[in-house]
Amino acid sequence: MLQLNYIRENRDTVIERLSVKNFKDLNLVDEIILLDEQRRKIQSESDALSAEANSSAKQIGELMRQGNKEEAEAVKAKSSGYKEQIKNLLTDLESTEKELNDKLLHLPNLPHTSVPKGVAAEDNETVFEYGTIPELEEGALPHWELAAKYDIIDFELGTKVAGAGFPVYKGKGARLQRGLINFFLDEAEKVGFKEVQVPIVVNEASAYATGQLPDKEGQMYHVTQDDLYLIPTAEVPITNIYRDVIVREEDFPIKHCGYTPCFRREAGSYGAHVRGLNRLHQFDKVEVVQIVHPDKSYDVLEEMSQYVQSLLQKLELPYRVLRLCGGDMGFASALTYDMETYSTAQKRWLEVSSVSNFETYQSNRLKVRFKNTEGKMQLAHTLNGSALALPRIVATLLENNQTGKGIRIPAALVPYTGFEWID
Repeated sequence: MLQLNYIRENRDTVIERLSVKNFKDLNLVDEIILLDEQRRKIQSESDALSAEANSSAKQIGELMRQGNKEEAEAVKAKSSGYKEQIKNLLTDLESTEKELNDKLLHLPNLPHTSVPKGVAAEDNETVFEYGTIPELEEGALPHWELAAKYDIIDFELGTKVAGAGFPVYKGKGARLQRGLINFFLDEAEKVGFKEVQVPIVVNEASAYATGQLPDKEGQMYHVTQDDLYLIPTAEVPITNIYRDVIVREEDFPIKHCGYTPCFRREAGSYGAHVRGLNRLHQFDKVEVVQIVHPDKSYDVLEEMSQYVQSLLQKLELPYRVLRLCGGDMGFASALTYDMETYSTAQKRWLEVSSVSNFETYQSNRLKVRFKNTEGKMQLAHTLNGSALALPRIVATLLENNQTGKGIRIPAALVPYTGFEWID
């Protein structure tokens, strides 16, 4: 959530930056500023009336002690309506604050000045490419056919048990999943991330705090009877560990990693580009989260990008790094890098990670603060990244490493899978 004082003092800049994100409802900015003026006016009137009521109460008490009953009654009569007036003002204040907060929740984060303009994925900026795209043998198969050939992932069985988008991993497929998860967690621990195991459901307050609500309400599975949401990413429960927490500046950077299954409705997704593991309703992912000093957050973002790239290099996968344009960015992000691996059998790039800096957008909702060197409370910056999401990693590992002998497992994974080949 953007900070009110920043919106009020930088109206034109806010509108200009929101335009880079292709945000259409720019009138919302002026509506927020107007509501904020109304809120402050009502608050001022309420404070003044409360002060007057307190002064009158003291005056009445003093007059009664002096025996000036008649004068005391006159002051009492004059101030008799204060209580009702204050009550009405507080009712108006509550209503105005609610409307103001609702509008603030629908305002996305401002993109960083380095974010390129654009409306869709084609407008993203390639900032780095690594590796050589392998040349496959004649008759190379896409991963969904390899999964059936080696009996390691059963999409039809998953559809029978739950529905489309919920695959069943079998044999070496299941061991590959488990191996990848443990590999990613171990690598994260080596660079200072503290592992946490968190709930896979969150309450409404947690979903609002990290920006999933109201923006992605239609994409989240909602357990209506208990008013809980299945998490779309471990970012939500991990970051909410620090909701309403005052952290110590000397504890920065706060670094956590965690594995969870993730759940996304992906409403409206269909076609060849979402076949197999390309898009699922349930998938496994290891997430990394950092809470840092505002002065350090963009250095940390670059470090997190490099860390995710190191994982892809250890998995021997060709990849590229994209700086997302304004139109392709997430609602809460100020700057996002996407990492994509190349699927040789499908002949296209597949996103496997997003690493984002949210600046104070999440922390303002979360109220994650610290006392700075001047003794003043200040909002921290939050960042997170996929390190990594498994489905498209598995898809490219299977496709890019297929041979006439079978599917070769990258050397870094062999200690985790216990096998070198799927055959």
